[in-house]
Amino acid sequence: MGNSYAGQLKATRFEEVLHDSIEASLRSNNLVPRPVFSQLYLEAEQQLSSLEGGSRVDNEEEEEEGEGGPEPNGAPNPYQLPPAPEGCCTTEGFCQAGKDLRLVSISSEPIDVPAGFLLVGAKSPSLQDHLLVCAVDKRFLPDDNGHNALLGFSGNCVGCGKKGFCYFTDFSNHINLRLTTQPKKQKHLKYYLVRNAQGTLTKGPLICWKGSEFRSRPASAGICSSSLFPPLESSGSLAAFPSESVPGTNPGVLMGAQQAGPASDHPSLTSALGPAVFNGKDSPKHQQLAKNSLSALPRPSALGILSNSGPPKKRHKGWSPESPSAADGTCPQGGGNRAKYESAGVSCVPQAGLVGPASVSFPVVASGEPVSVPDNLLKICEAKPVIFKGHGNFPYLCGNLSDVVVSPLLYTCYQNSQSISRAYEQYGASTIQPISEEMQLLLTVYYLVQLAADQVPLMEDLEQIFLRSWRESHLTEIRQYQQAPAQPHPPVPSTAAPVTPAQLPWLAGLAASSCNDSVHVIECAYSLAEGLSEMFRLLIEGKLAKTNYVVIICACRNAAIDSCIAVTGKYQARILSESLLSPAEYQREVHYELVTGKVDSLGAFFSTLCPEGDIDILLDKFHQENQGHVSSARTAASVTQAAGLDGSRIPVCTSCHLEPRGVRPFQLAVAQKLLSHVCSIADSSSQNLDLGSFEKVDFLICIPPSEVTYQQTLFHVWHSGVLLELGLEKEPMTKQRVEQYVLKLDAEAQTKFKAFLQNSFQNPHTLFVLIHDHAHWDLVSSAVHNLYSQSDPPAGLVDRLLNCREVKEAPNIVTLHVTSFPYALQTQHTLISPYNEIHWPVSYSNGVDLYHENKKYFGLSEFIESTLSGHSLPLLRYDSSFEAMVTALGKRFPRLHSAVIRTFVLVQHYAAAMMAVSGLPQMKNHTSVETLEITQNLLNAPKQCPCGHGLMVLLRVPCSPLAAVAYERLAHVRARLALEDHFEIILGNPSSGITVGKHFVKQLKMWQKIEDAEWRPQTYLELEGLPCILIFSGMDPHGESLPRSLRYCDLRLINSSCLVRTALEQELGLAAYFVSSEIPLEKGAKNEALESDGEKPSSTDNEDEEPGTEGSTSEKRSPVKRERSCSHDSASSSLSSKASSSALCSETLAQVPGPPQGEQARSPLPCGPAEEAKATGEKQWLRASQGATVISRHGPVLTPQPDCSLRTSQRSLQVSVTSSSQLSSLGATSMSTAPATGTLVLQASQCSVTKACRQPPTVFLPKLVYDVLLSTDSSGLPKAASLLPAPSVMWTSSFRPLLSKTMTSTEQSLYYRQWTVPRPSHMDYGNRAEGRVDSFHPRRLLLSGPPQIGKTGAYLQFLSILSRMLVRLTEVDVYDEEEINISLREESDWHYLQLSDPWPDLELFQKMPFDYIIHDPKYEDASLICAHHQSIKSEDRGLSRKPEELYVRRQTARMRLSKYAAYNTYHHCEQCHQYMGFHPRYQLYESTLHAFAFSYSMLGEEIQLHFIIPKSKEHHFVFSQPGGQLESMRLPLVTDKSHEYIKSPTFTPTTGRHEHGLFNLYHAMDGASHLHVLVVKEYEMAIYKKYWPNHIMLVLPSIFNSAGVGAAHFLIKELSYHNLELERNRQEELGIKPQDIWPFIVISDDSCVMWNVVDVDCAGERSREFSWSERNVSLKHIMQHIEASPNITRYALLGLRKWASKTRGGQVREPFSRCHVHDFIILNVDLTQNVQYNQNRFTCDDVDFNLRVHSAGLLLCRFNRFSVMKKQIAVGGHRSFHITSKVSDSSAAVVPAQYICAPDSKHTFLAAPAQLLLEKFLQYHSQRFFPLSLKNHSHPVLSVDCYLNLGSQISVCYVSSRPHSLNISCSDLMFSGLLLYLCDSFVGASFLKKFHFLKGATLCVICQDRNSLRQTVVRLELEDEWQFRLRDEFQTANAKEDRPLFFLTGRHI
Repeated sequence: MGNSYAGQLKATRFEEVLHDSIEASLRSNNLVPRPVFSQLYLEAEQQLSSLEGGSRVDNEEEEEEGEGGPEPNGAPNPYQLPPAPEGCCTTEGFCQAGKDLRLVSISSEPIDVPAGFLLVGAKSPSLQDHLLVCAVDKRFLPDDNGHNALLGFSGNCVGCGKKGFCYFTDFSNHINLRLTTQPKKQKHLKYYLVRNAQGTLTKGPLICWKGSEFRSRPASAGICSSSLFPPLESSGSLAAFPSESVPGTNPGVLMGAQQAGPASDHPSLTSALGPAVFNGKDSPKHQQLAKNSLSALPRPSALGILSNSGPPKKRHKGWSPESPSAADGTCPQGGGNRAKYESAGVSCVPQAGLVGPASVSFPVVASGEPVSVPDNLLKICEAKPVIFKGHGNFPYLCGNLSDVVVSPLLYTCYQNSQSISRAYEQYGASTIQPISEEMQLLLTVYYLVQLAADQVPLMEDLEQIFLRSWRESHLTEIRQYQQAPAQPHPPVPSTAAPVTPAQLPWLAGLAASSCNDSVHVIECAYSLAEGLSEMFRLLIEGKLAKTNYVVIICACRNAAIDSCIAVTGKYQARILSESLLSPAEYQREVHYELVTGKVDSLGAFFSTLCPEGDIDILLDKFHQENQGHVSSARTAASVTQAAGLDGSRIPVCTSCHLEPRGVRPFQLAVAQKLLSHVCSIADSSSQNLDLGSFEKVDFLICIPPSEVTYQQTLFHVWHSGVLLELGLEKEPMTKQRVEQYVLKLDAEAQTKFKAFLQNSFQNPHTLFVLIHDHAHWDLVSSAVHNLYSQSDPPAGLVDRLLNCREVKEAPNIVTLHVTSFPYALQTQHTLISPYNEIHWPVSYSNGVDLYHENKKYFGLSEFIESTLSGHSLPLLRYDSSFEAMVTALGKRFPRLHSAVIRTFVLVQHYAAAMMAVSGLPQMKNHTSVETLEITQNLLNAPKQCPCGHGLMVLLRVPCSPLAAVAYERLAHVRARLALEDHFEIILGNPSSGITVGKHFVKQLKMWQKIEDAEWRPQTYLELEGLPCILIFSGMDPHGESLPRSLRYCDLRLINSSCLVRTALEQELGLAAYFVSSEIPLEKGAKNEALESDGEKPSSTDNEDEEPGTEGSTSEKRSPVKRERSCSHDSASSSLSSKASSSALCSETLAQVPGPPQGEQARSPLPCGPAEEAKATGEKQWLRASQGATVISRHGPVLTPQPDCSLRTSQRSLQVSVTSSSQLSSLGATSMSTAPATGTLVLQASQCSVTKACRQPPTVFLPKLVYDVLLSTDSSGLPKAASLLPAPSVMWTSSFRPLLSKTMTSTEQSLYYRQWTVPRPSHMDYGNRAEGRVDSFHPRRLLLSGPPQIGKTGAYLQFLSILSRMLVRLTEVDVYDEEEINISLREESDWHYLQLSDPWPDLELFQKMPFDYIIHDPKYEDASLICAHHQSIKSEDRGLSRKPEELYVRRQTARMRLSKYAAYNTYHHCEQCHQYMGFHPRYQLYESTLHAFAFSYSMLGEEIQLHFIIPKSKEHHFVFSQPGGQLESMRLPLVTDKSHEYIKSPTFTPTTGRHEHGLFNLYHAMDGASHLHVLVVKEYEMAIYKKYWPNHIMLVLPSIFNSAGVGAAHFLIKELSYHNLELERNRQEELGIKPQDIWPFIVISDDSCVMWNVVDVDCAGERSREFSWSERNVSLKHIMQHIEASPNITRYALLGLRKWASKTRGGQVREPFSRCHVHDFIILNVDLTQNVQYNQNRFTCDDVDFNLRVHSAGLLLCRFNRFSVMKKQIAVGGHRSFHITSKVSDSSAAVVPAQYICAPDSKHTFLAAPAQLLLEKFLQYHSQRFFPLSLKNHSHPVLSVDCYLNLGSQISVCYVSSRPHSLNISCSDLMFSGLLLYLCDSFVGASFLKKFHFLKGATLCVICQDRNSLRQTVVRLELEDEWQFRLRDEFQTANAKEDRPLFFLTGRHI
């Protein structure tokens, strides 16, 4: 029926398959070599290749061949298919009826599946990439455990619908499976098929056939699991992803496979078993493989190995049919039989169908005779031995399998250590051999020998030993390769004699001989079976009582060895076996023990310990005796307390004074770093984030499903004010509204998240920040979760929500991961770019305090340092008497999990301590000193405060069922002792809120002055000052912050076996604290405990002392490492606690008053961050209590929790090393028996909360964790730092360097990114593009910082400044200056009185005089232009500004950009993509260059211009033929009335502003068609073309590269006139009159940003009363209004007013003015044909041109009701011209006085155009030439034919020499000077004689050269009236080649 087992294993067949496997691995990087056994036994199968289910070409044929045939020699037996019936379809992939069966073809089609049938995928060897869809009766398929498949087959064809196939052979013929072997359903039915969310049929999980684990892919080589016993998956819901093939788990050899035949038949067995790497001694292909091993690193499959629960061969009797396998099945199930752990390979799975202990274990690779496990092993040994498979074969175990644990971890470690690192491949190192098997085993023995009795072996240690040994042995070769890498022949390897297999047992025995029998070596002659049997015998006989490790070696087989190591030490075996449980199994195991009553025996044992009888009997007795007495005492106490609380008679406690909230410097710095990273994403060329398109910020904070964290985050969001600042909410806010912004990742999260996504989709102009807080939690891949663990909805939720396609693709969502433990997000597959990581900054750098804060952060590295600083009681401690009791009970109750034992012992200790303190002193002997100290301080602290403030004890019980037990027990004891009102016991469960008794709620409300009757504390922070024991449960803390009154952190119950860096740091993060660094510490006589050398400079300047606590400090207390104090255990602490009680009396007399109230007010209470806000509840933030604080050193000292306003200073260290116990423990005698001693009276006003600011909590740890934290590795780092960083990742290689002590957080991140990869269950596993930049998500950031340091406050602050920046991005600074010289306007005939006219009336307008005065504020420093009617007093003009102030002090206003604004290159929106050149019809950047020449007589030469015309703009031009010569630019007709386009072409001259110029007029023109030409200099052409590919460019000739704006204006105007002529000629041929061609052009500055219109409401035609308002309009509106003016062609120049916020009504009252126009002008090139711009000018060329136009008798009109806003642009424009010395080494600045010099002098020449030097000199120093004119406004300087700025203190009078020009009447004016600038032939001697000059007036004649200067003097007969001297001749400071200007000055005679 296709279910038969066939095939014998023979040596030749083995070699053949091995060879094939190696060949396959060498051919392909993707292909993982198959475990050889899977090819030799049973059915072949192909595993899922990846999470995505992408298929991979496998060597199916080779595999199929391997299904050994019946021949004894194993030769292949080709299977002959019966011939198909005539006329049938025989195409593979189709059934015989011709219907397509391939999954890819029919995945979307509806398929009729009968009831009871399932769709499965069949695999055809010849169609590697396809699955064939079949419908199969599910009774013939296996269940989840691989059991219960009926023999035979029943299936239907889904193609043709044929039903009832009863034989798989017939069915495979029908569907045209081309098979080379006999058809078997196990071999060819591979996958279940499932429908995805879209309804498409996809490949699902593998079908879990029996035996399938033989064929799973091996784990990747070179990857080692974290340790012998790290939690294989330590974060809650990650527990059970079935059978991932991961390092440490060698799926191919996991278990159950046995060898048929004796071991000696298989010499190559060792090499066969390695995952991807084979032991070089036996494998001919070793060299290549070793090299390939890392480069072809396989990714373990997502769904990993599948279980095999059936017997490997029917003849073996030892395998029990109920035994499940290492990984159960493909379908999720809720029962106890859950998938194994990720990293280790021991199979401890509960028996199927039971909820029993997860203890059944199976051998790894079985061979030889089975070994029977003795029945009563556990009972005799008191612990389950853990057997680690080493090298070679492992025998098959049978019998009492539940009493042993077998693990392949060591085997994997050996394999990994045999792969040579890539780092050494470069040396071509075929000669560098990996470390030999013998050496590995010997080193392992050495390592075990040196372990202390209380130490547990760590895999990381072993890996480092192998690495060091290998390096040392090959150092010479490596160095030789490094020195001569190109040597053709590698040097001969070192000749040190290797250890032979024969020597190995002897050497191992020798090594073990020195260790007092803790390591026992057993040598076997034939196989490991005899050694294991011997070991079991010795264990049963009790002869290994002192032995912790048994090493079994079998070295007989040729050259190879077999080995295994059994851990038999009770302590070590228990810890190791428990470490192999996943968190889910651990919880299940504990729950099982509690439910089944196994723990009752423990309780019974405790009751026998107490000499007075059972504790409960004692309690009842005490309760009855004291009932009456206690109740009256309690009443009295409460009355006293109430009196204290009202504060009227007794001084009120001042510990709860208000500390103002605020953002700390650190948080601000981090927020700014975050912002700069977001900006850099936006600035990158990839355009992944367009900040310019966002108007506001919205956010969602995702947090783990902890009610307390949720409430805490809501509180921070509410109180940070971020919602109001972002404009998301308005006052008053309700809690329901705030809840919209915080998402608890629980079962209901999906709905809320969908709403968030919908919101982001609907608001594309809002930037959504998705903050993933506590981001190291739940990194489970949703694919794995979907298939396997539906029992736990949150698992995989983060991946499902935050990594969904919508979030990844949304251009307006930025994801920010925030965590204290970022390691799992720093792997080779991470989505976060290393450039997008933000690390919390260090507080010190080279001893300098970077951010001054008044609190000092106290984190893990400081805690560790407190143990090294040499004082008696450090802050990290362990409890030796507790550990001793736990160890003893562990031996007595070997079947109980140690967590159960530890919890019961600790609860017993607390109960006994409470009784001892309450008056049963005999109970002191039944508790430890540490627990007694905690309990004493808990009960006594409230008595020392007038308000009754107490301290918090945190009791961490990770396992929820145990936490519930502890809570019930402690509550019972408290009730019997009548202590209910003394302290509260709170059960902190992540899934539920806080429950506090009414009495304590009342107290909290009084302390915090809360009136609300319904108020209940919802966060731990609100428990500030409450005396309580907080039992904190949950496998992982979820970011809950604890109050400052936390005094003890009791972590004795944390899962000490979970040695993973994240888990350890997370637990210790609970104690992280901010210590006040300003509180004065008194200098008493016994102050030595407080003195530390904190003032010494830092000994390291690295970013972290201990990686992962980055930023906490880098300050060392002493450069010299001191000896650690030996008094860390309870013996010494008991002495010190007694001593401290006596010290109390003497020391507390010297009390020092606390800081004055002002100082207290300066240290803020936390405001933002969840982590750091050890606040005291909502209301307390709002009030301060007055009064003085008294601080004493001794007595129960309360410790602060991180406070928000921290200032770090060196003095803080005095606090950090204060001896916790010495200051806090009071001797039991003085406290409990003499409650009214003098000590307590002295202490009465000492509130524990007040003292809490001075010292962090004391932390109690399990001894194992304590040792790991305090031992350092070779790099000087605590060993904790070198552990596996997170349970969901794995090392890529054993050959990795150690983390270094000097690494910064950034370097640490890069280290993890190089050396770790995610496990298949990790959400990043599928992100395979290792290290490639495009594999990173562009909008994803990671913020990491130590726990409780203030990250929440930092990211809330980031949201605020991001919002401010976005608002700022939508705002611009526009010039906001009032018009100048308004007071100089006079007569009424100046005014245009038709106030309501939309356009100027030509007749009226012509009668208005021209206003010569300049009113534009940018010309505030320019010379005033005089007209005949003015009488200007000198004081009317302000003092001249200094040149450097000219651009600094101009006033600006910040304006929000309207929808009609002009934009620079940073603006991208969808509407203007086409406008900017991103149009599908046109190739991006496609444009053509056209030359355009015209002659201009004044220049005396032809002008050659170039146009760059994009393809999309060619319709604006006329060409001789398509693509031919450019002929003209099209112009419309005057008579055109279309509103679809703007008639006037716009020219924008620009320089230096390719990025910042406002050339995007799309929105300004409201989308209307217009012609816009950028006028650029030749050298800037390329850069402008790059930034503005779709704009027409007019490129000026190269001779104008150094010219000013006058040249651009000149050429624009001349070109436009020439074009007008061409268009008139062209259109005349079409019958159009020349005067009908539109003659106007617009010349606009590149900084015009917005345009406004004034709406005027005139009450009457001439009424003075009118109202007006200004609004933003489009440029299109303004242009079309102006272009529609009647008689428009009669105006020469039109312009707009410049906007100012203080515009007066009078300025807009008249709609039109005849005056100067600037910045944005509409020029009639026809009328102004004979008026030119001066092409030499740099400044004031528009004023000069306006005067010329007016003097030519033409009209200038300014529309006063239109205004233009000009943006302040800090680059380019006039700032592009720098005047510097031509001498390169001259560093001195050049001042304007140096711009001119005497001709032929040795003056330093300047690198600047002569004209610019002239203009600048005259602007600042014209008084040298015109001394009489200074402030003499009634006698101006006469300026002929030009206007030059002579500075604000000199007035000029402009006259034109042209005939018929309009000039002011000068007959009555006396001039103080005459300026003749490059005067032409129109200026004659007779012309000048019309003007009158004062005596002593000065003359300045400016010419191009000295020769023309002399000719001008002669031609104008100047010497008749003016006196010249030789020394009055000057030139601009230019070299001769730069053509300087020359000028001559003279005096009027």
